[in-house]
Amino acid sequence: MSPAAIENKTKLNKSLDINKDLLDEKLAFDKNFDIVRREMTIGGKKTLMLFVDAFANAGLMVEILDNLTLLDREDLSVDAFKKLFDKHINYVEVQSVEYLEDLIEQMLSGPLALLIDGFEQAIMLDVRTYPARSPEEPDLEKVVRGSRDGFTETLVFNTALIRRRIRDPKLRMEYIQAGNRSKTDIVICYIEDIANKDLVDSIREKVSSINIDGLPMAEKAVEELITPGNYWNPLPRVRYTERPDVASIHLLEGHVLVLVDTSPSVIITPATYFHHLQHAEEYRQSPVIGVYLRWVRFLGVLISVFLLPVWLLAALQPELLPPALKFIGPAKMGKIPIFIQFLIAELAVDMVRMATIHTPTALATAVGIIAALLIGDMAVSVGLLNAEVVMYTAAAVVGNYLTPSYELSLANRLIRLFLLFMVGLFRLPGLLVGLALTLALLIFTRSFGVPYFWPLIPFNAGALWSILVRRPVPTTNLRPSIIKPRDLDRQGVPVPARKPGKKENE
Repeated sequence: MSPAAIENKTKLNKSLDINKDLLDEKLAFDKNFDIVRREMTIGGKKTLMLFVDAFANAGLMVEILDNLTLLDREDLSVDAFKKLFDKHINYVEVQSVEYLEDLIEQMLSGPLALLIDGFEQAIMLDVRTYPARSPEEPDLEKVVRGSRDGFTETLVFNTALIRRRIRDPKLRMEYIQAGNRSKTDIVICYIEDIANKDLVDSIREKVSSINIDGLPMAEKAVEELITPGNYWNPLPRVRYTERPDVASIHLLEGHVLVLVDTSPSVIITPATYFHHLQHAEEYRQSPVIGVYLRWVRFLGVLISVFLLPVWLLAALQPELLPPALKFIGPAKMGKIPIFIQFLIAELAVDMVRMATIHTPTALATAVGIIAALLIGDMAVSVGLLNAEVVMYTAAAVVGNYLTPSYELSLANRLIRLFLLFMVGLFRLPGLLVGLALTLALLIFTRSFGVPYFWPLIPFNAGALWSILVRRPVPTTNLRPSIIKPRDLDRQGVPVPARKPGKKENE
């Protein structure tokens, strides 16, 4: 701690009564029913226990107090604080604080504060327990075969789920607090002899320099505060996961994780476009099946982005189609222009999706049935929408749901709408210009210095092959070179990362 920071803090007083007045001034005991005070006499000395109701574990507190209440005056007659701290408190997670601000900050995080009359220090006992749910399989990343545990809203549970999978002494969990008022707990997780040091230092510096009153939106607020670049870029430049196995495999590749308390989503940095297309199911099946699943997913993503703009172009300019494909396009254009029909269909799908999210689970199926059978069928019957428009929009939506990353699926939806607008307004030149602008966005986007469209741009044949084909585990011996890991080899003798500019197999 810097000398300037210490100067701005208030040192605890030897008088317990003065300390109580200082704490009352800061915490307003009469207005905060959940801050509990308990005054006792231990070994002939007046003490004050201070904790937040529901954070402190009552069972642990009873066990500790059982031992302390047996102390006599003689037990604390000489060097009482040291004896109490080192000998008589039968608990492991204990530390001392000497400043009022440190005591309040830690106590509001859950630990119990014990102040003793006559001493300028307080004892902090980490007997906290948080309201928490048990680890469950995340809804967005389900697999047919594999682990069913997932991250929760409790930070220490999440770090334990990672430790369970990587028992490496080089695994680092660096703790930082951010938010001037919220004091949100953040952990930067990486493997020291694998992760790029410059990347770790950069993320640590960005997290440490967060200057905002609070982070109630947890991981999303942290992402926007630490991710450099244009905030209006729809492409997600970090990857989220709620699966401990996915987080662990990225650690072994050299990535850096950011865990935020109260959030079950872990931030993976850096992330390219193709990181968002990976799914755990591909690695829970045999390599051949994994390749098939991956290609089906890639096809679905391509359909979700390009099917509607290309079909709209064919409907508006049928002369562009070869004779064998003249069947593409509506037989009758209908009362409403095709371009407007697509916009109506897109807005209707998003409305149904949002309504399903905000609808109780028991009624969500009914909402889908109403949308499909009543709204969709009637829209075709009355001539509001063409049947082919509904069919192709549904195919594009299925492609969106095939995208493993929810954030990327939303970005792809915006790109699709942009291409639809360009085609609707400018026909073929609009499609070509829209594709060029989209490609430029992908090329110039970076995630913590890593090119977003790697390994296509810059081109790396070996890494691209690894993306197209799910390799068997024994042949996956190199880490992705683009994140410049300290050790490239995943099997055998460590291989230092090559200097930039040299060709690599991965």
